[in-house]
Amino acid sequence: MLAFANAKINLGLNVIEKRTDGYHNLETVFYPVKLYDVIEITDAPQTRCFIKGIDIPGGTTDNICLKAYQLLKNDFDLPPQQITLLKNIPVGAGLGGGSSDAAFLIKLLNTKFNLSLSDLQMEAYAGKLGADCPFFIRNKPVFATGIGDVFSPIEIELSNYYIVLVKPAVHVSTADAYHGIKPMDAITSLKDLIHLPLKDWKSNLKNDFENTVFSKYPEIERVKNELYRSGALFAAMSGSGSCVFAVFDQDIKLPELEKNNKVFYNV
Repeated sequence: MLAFANAKINLGLNVIEKRTDGYHNLETVFYPVKLYDVIEITDAPQTRCFIKGIDIPGGTTDNICLKAYQLLKNDFDLPPQQITLLKNIPVGAGLGGGSSDAAFLIKLLNTKFNLSLSDLQMEAYAGKLGADCPFFIRNKPVFATGIGDVFSPIEIELSNYYIVLVKPAVHVSTADAYHGIKPMDAITSLKDLIHLPLKDWKSNLKNDFENTVFSKYPEIERVKNELYRSGALFAAMSGSGSCVFAVFDQDIKLPELEKNNKVFYNV
């Protein structure tokens, strides 16, 4: 069985406060985009994971897909599976690729073995693997709070626009992104700002990680600036980086950005 696990972008991101457990509360909007990893599961003598495409840090023995399989295996009598992952979503880019892979594997196993798990039950399993992982179970736009793990549905539709992703040749760790962050309550909640006309997003929506990340990786800021120079209605870093996305009102090609970056069109 095959699944196409899509990426997400963050439409705005405000770091609200540091928690007593060391994590941070934030608010953001998760929006699914059409950039996919491909996952296949087949019956096999033993459970193993094979990864093709983009290299993933770490070995295949501790891949998040294997962790997702094991979570369900603990509660259900699942036979061994060969998991083949074709990795297209850039790693360390703020696009949620690993979380999506795990969530879609849970959905694959649920379908293949008739586990009859509800969305809520699958979200509970996914939540054990990552804060944003449950988002990919229903895979619809949400306003996210808490550590990015508390979701409420939100009506937003960008299908009439052209979304471009640009991935510079740098990897931003979460620790790098949080270094120097000064949590602060948003004057106006992103839940309200997101409903402004798209032309007003540039002056109202922000990603709090950009200041700290841009200071360490100026090439990411240069990408954002070039996207605006190319006519983007809105551009921002996704999550904690390093990918920058842009929303255009027409189809576009960006040959200058293609020289030093990976560019994904019409996602």
